[in-house]
Amino acid sequence: MSADAPLAVVSAADIDRALTFPGLVDALEAGFRGDLVAPVRHHHGVARPDGDATLLLMPAWTASGATAASADGSALGVKIVAVFPGNAARGLASVQGVYYLADGATGVPRAVLDGARLTLWRTACASALAARHLARPDTARMTMVGAGALAPFLIRAHMSQRPITDVTIWNRDPAKAQALAASLAAEGLPTRASADLESAVREADLVSCATLSREPLVHGAWLAPGAHLDLVGAFNLAMREADDDALRRSRVHVDTPAALEEGGDVAIALRDGAIAHDRVRGDLFGLCRGEVPGRTSADEITLFKSVGAAIEDLAAAMAVMAARG
Repeated sequence: MSADAPLAVVSAADIDRALTFPGLVDALEAGFRGDLVAPVRHHHGVARPDGDATLLLMPAWTASGATAASADGSALGVKIVAVFPGNAARGLASVQGVYYLADGATGVPRAVLDGARLTLWRTACASALAARHLARPDTARMTMVGAGALAPFLIRAHMSQRPITDVTIWNRDPAKAQALAASLAAEGLPTRASADLESAVREADLVSCATLSREPLVHGAWLAPGAHLDLVGAFNLAMREADDDALRRSRVHVDTPAALEEGGDVAIALRDGAIAHDRVRGDLFGLCRGEVPGRTSADEITLFKSVGAAIEDLAAAMAVMAARG
């Protein structure tokens, strides 16, 4: 791209047209195997009367040359995201932001992408990437805990990796679960709503959680042998989606080492001594590079905790731009 080329502005609709779930899962795996670099992200609390917000600055770049995630060569980028839990009452998405992408060799700006949409895609596909290594190959029944903006992306992403034939959706507001289930069913997806979370979890091969809950929703006693638990919400230490028993019963993996100190669930359990550090068996770097084993038996319970990684954003942005040509 020449220095005087116009800056591309990539909308949510553009991202949807450019990406597929199997393709982005592959791109993320290549990114975690490759030479993408991400320093510690900036994480700032923002006091607001209707609920504290969070500002995240997440930079990343390629160490050298092209990666398997993209044919565009070296790149650098930064995601600027604000998470405003109070937006739900305003009819707005909780996550707002942009992604800035530049040429990695020259620093010349290349594109500004819709950060919220990119986050939905990469977050869902990171969970599906973990499930590729951790969920049973015959996973057929999924329970989706939460019916927010991320839920349909998680459902589609997991369905791209496992032969899921039944998806149960639960939400604190049953009407929202029913509305999402009906909407996805109208598109041909095997979705239904349930008001009984315990039964839905007990029957599931894969449980995916994307909520802002401050108290555990999923109890370890409910997890069936061989289940995989995917924890995506609970992005700070005041939030929790699964109880300590769920972590103690599981073979635990995280997306990056940041999950050991940030976000709820794993970081809280480690801080409080509910689990030891050796309960966490590895991260996506180790899984994708074959340095740590994934699922080791049909009956073991596996758990993946995601806090988000700048590597995922850069790999996704590069995939979008490669698809656009």
